[in-house]
Amino acid sequence: LILAISGTVIYYTGYSSNFDFVLAIDSSGTMLANDFFPTRLDAAKEAAILFVESVPEDAHVAVVSFAGTTFVKSTLTNDVFRSKEAIRNISVNFVGGTAIGEAIITSTNLLLDSKRTKAIILLTDGQNNVGPSLEDAIAYANKNNVMIHTIGIGTEEGGTFANITFVTKLNIEDLQMIANETGGIFFTAKNREELIKTYKEIAHSNKQKIRLDISPYLLLGAVVIIFIEWILMNTKWKPLP
Repeated sequence: LILAISGTVIYYTGYSSNFDFVLAIDSSGTMLANDFFPTRLDAAKEAAILFVESVPEDAHVAVVSFAGTTFVKSTLTNDVFRSKEAIRNISVNFVGGTAIGEAIITSTNLLLDSKRTKAIILLTDGQNNVGPSLEDAIAYANKNNVMIHTIGIGTEEGGTFANITFVTKLNIEDLQMIANETGGIFFTAKNREELIKTYKEIAHSNKQKIRLDISPYLLLGAVVIIFIEWILMNTKWKPLP
């Protein structure tokens, strides 16, 4: 009875089409690299817009960008036009570093009031080097039952920006860890087509952390136990504790 009254809820990884998403897109200076046409950021924005167009109509989407800090571009909404405009308005922020941990925490906060299954799609070409640790961010996401899919973007040859050639320093192990420890999937995208395909796979995937309210079952169990106790009180088993 106590557990039923307290509103006990359990979460498990299963399949559902009832979800809300946060798109977290890296907007640090390296996203201007031209190994994706015309740049990594432009390719990421194009793929994200196609994602918004692909999810079910009742799905809610929020948008954030991040560099050395995180910027909320749009809170949860099922207004496709608003989400697409938020994505289009993402521009490079020359705030030093890549705060992946902070992006995860901010994205999780946007999902706190959601009663549906919750997921973050985090795209980056770098590694966490400023702000909260990944361990703290993952723990916070798990505490709030948020699944994180991670996408590493960049070619092995690297790209050029402002006449400087550089190779992406993706920390694949960290991105895999984020996905694995939150029930998500890790992807790598080495060209525009792979990136679009990745977003489409996530849009049509129905693997989610599902919320199940077990209060009614606990209440039913309590009633059954009380009924059994009442029956036993009228039998020879009454003296048993």
